[in-house]
Amino acid sequence: PPAAVAAAQDRLAEKTLFRSLGIPTAEFVTIDSAADADSADALGWPAILKTRRMGYDGRGQRVVDSAAALAAAWQELGGMPSIAEAFVEFDRELSLIGVQGARQERVFYPLAENAHRDGTLASTIAPYDDAGLQRQAESWLTSIMSALQYRGVLTVEFFHTKSGLVANEMAPRVHNSGHWTIEGATTSQFENHLRAVLGWPLGDARARGHAAMLNLLGRLPPRDAVLAIRGAHLHDYGKGPRPGRKVGHCTLVDTDRARLLERLVPLRAVISRSNQ
Repeated sequence: PPAAVAAAQDRLAEKTLFRSLGIPTAEFVTIDSAADADSADALGWPAILKTRRMGYDGRGQRVVDSAAALAAAWQELGGMPSIAEAFVEFDRELSLIGVQGARQERVFYPLAENAHRDGTLASTIAPYDDAGLQRQAESWLTSIMSALQYRGVLTVEFFHTKSGLVANEMAPRVHNSGHWTIEGATTSQFENHLRAVLGWPLGDARARGHAAMLNLLGRLPPRDAVLAIRGAHLHDYGKGPRPGRKVGHCTLVDTDRARLLERLVPLRAVISRSNQ
């Protein structure tokens, strides 16, 4: 729905929505001029300056260590309406993907753990097994989907801190951190999105054991080298090479998490030689 897109495209609207529903976020202040930089002193340093709009995969962001640095960074980013966020100490990033159908029925995929490189998602491993965090994240996504009268796939990224989950951002669409569901879940996020939009019954979102997704950044690795690894699935997006661009992804699935991590080692090695 338009309200979901509007909230997701504006960091201030997004955080305002989260807080109105009792979902914790990083502390923040609005930055609409260089003169607003002093207001970020209350957040402590370092802080993160983010443009309110058009920011993704690390774009439109700067880590700053003083009001003067923030004012300079705001100018570098084009003097756009922005927010400054307090730095959040976290152990890992987790994301939860939920689906709401035409009759407000819902399914949730298991939490997934994400790792980034230079602000861009590099890998996702699912499920992240923590029943308490799963319940909490599902409750918050339910609140968001209900408030927005949502239909389709919705993703929320969380910081996992020592005091629990802190919402970072949401995406009103299928999400990169859910690409593992193509091979790793009973029903992929893509199929469930279509089912929701078409008013069909939603599919089972349970994981088929343990799954890992590795993004291919910049250029594709040699196809034969990837496919020679037992169980590896290669997804080519048909994009031209460009440093930092997501041009595809690979997945592995296993019934045992420890064995999955062992099998990831040679796949990571092949991909790391090509990623740029």
